[in-house]
Amino acid sequence: MNVVLALVGVFGVSASGPLMAGTGAPALAIALWRNALATAVLVPLAAATRRTELRWLSRRQLAATGLAGLMLAAHFATWVSALKLTSVASATALVCLQVAWVVLIGRLRGQVVGRAVVVGLAVSLAGVFVVSGVDVGLSTRALVGDLLAVAGGLFGAFYTLLGSAARQSMSTTSYTTVCYGSCALILLATCLVTGTSMTGYPADTWLGIVAVTVAAQLLGHSVFNHLLAVISPTVVSLVLLLEVPGAAVLAAVFLQQDPPAGVFAGLVLILVGLAIVVLRGAASTIEAPID
Repeated sequence: MNVVLALVGVFGVSASGPLMAGTGAPALAIALWRNALATAVLVPLAAATRRTELRWLSRRQLAATGLAGLMLAAHFATWVSALKLTSVASATALVCLQVAWVVLIGRLRGQVVGRAVVVGLAVSLAGVFVVSGVDVGLSTRALVGDLLAVAGGLFGAFYTLLGSAARQSMSTTSYTTVCYGSCALILLATCLVTGTSMTGYPADTWLGIVAVTVAAQLLGHSVFNHLLAVISPTVVSLVLLLEVPGAAVLAAVFLQQDPPAGVFAGLVLILVGLAIVVLRGAASTIEAPID
């Protein structure tokens, strides 16, 4: 049963990138509605099951969760924008460097990093240079997309670390409700400031936004949250790396994206490097996919 759930989860997170890339709404609006719809689903559940906990959240808990929501908003703003500028394969692989960013941040905070982990990070970094080098030859637009995806991974790492600390004293339901809600509010303010169109889309665009929410949040995030309770975080982290080839295949089939062979060579290096990092146990703090 866990294998079936893992396959469903991989399909969910793999479909996220191609769906957002193929949805006709602006990147910021997609990020906004994805989080707003997820919050709308969570609020009734939280009100029914966690009302007392939510009522007694401390200012410190609210501040920590709000900061995590800010990092999540920055993650979505950069990553969804990247999907509009570069290939889904490149953007997905580069944002998955979140695992490596978590390790590097931990090292800066004084955590010991083994030699094998350093080797894995070096291999992944080589893959980044290969992908970016190929995209430079394609267009400046693609390179900007690559840089936004790398930034998205960095913001995702901060979100993961902040969320891990906040969840030590909060239930998953309360945390995700407050975090997604604050993320949606921040993205709403960003859309208003930037003049981003948030409504008036055709029906197929709204369908794409709903599909992203269902695939990423219900079939992806929720499934892996469950799996983390029954199988090793290392195994979950390794399974999550299947998002990269999964997204590339779906983008090729449904969006007719066929990146140059050099991009796929870089993706292989990134995946091998991240697999080394995960197997050495350095990425066990990655709790669930956020894409």
